[in-house]
Amino acid sequence: MRFKNRVAIVTGAAAGIGKAVAAHLAREGAQVVAVDYDAQALAQLVQEFSCNGWEVTDFVGDVSNEAWVQAIVQQVQNIHGRIDILVNNAGIWRENSGEFAQSDSAVWRKKIDVNILGTMYFTRAVINGMLNQQYGRIINVASVAGVYGIRTMADYSMTKGAIIAFTVALAKEVAEHHVTVNAVSPGNILSDPIREKSNTHLSYMRRSGTTDECANVICFLASEEASYVSGQNYLVDGCRAAI
Repeated sequence: MRFKNRVAIVTGAAAGIGKAVAAHLAREGAQVVAVDYDAQALAQLVQEFSCNGWEVTDFVGDVSNEAWVQAIVQQVQNIHGRIDILVNNAGIWRENSGEFAQSDSAVWRKKIDVNILGTMYFTRAVINGMLNQQYGRIINVASVAGVYGIRTMADYSMTKGAIIAFTVALAKEVAEHHVTVNAVSPGNILSDPIREKSNTHLSYMRRSGTTDECANVICFLASEEASYVSGQNYLVDGCRAAI
């Protein structure tokens, strides 16, 4: 039980990579705090976790609301007494895809608010507690878009590049306090078990990745096994072939 007695917040936890991460952490003993804006999907997650006997506390809300984030983190501190792991997974990517020249600036701001500021709000809300307890694991979910840049996704690529830079810079500030900060950049990841092994030109492995494969890397970075790893960006992309 790698995460016994650890308290972990996972944002965007109701589906996809976030749900897989929450399940892996809970299965290995963590007290999981699941955060998502989708109340129905989050209720389904809570039901599934309860059936498995896993501990989970859920909060429905918007990570781009700074006051809400601060209030939620305070509640978690009050309930559990500490926060050991933060997985910043919540993000927006599908909206506004297309040529930048025709893009909508209102959608840029939404992606900045959720993808960048949401990550920063949660990180700042937990970081002082981690520094005080001299322990913490922060994992930011970025994207290969932030490494290579994806045509027709300039705004999304920009936000994920910012997350990678934020990760590296913050890691240097907190390293001496036994707090690690890392990023994971997924490539083509599918939750559909029928499609996830299908052929794709996007990786040299000629298949898509799974949410569990992403969760395995994230949970490694959240564990004691990665105690000497910080300021890194792990690409989970099957050896990316095309952008």
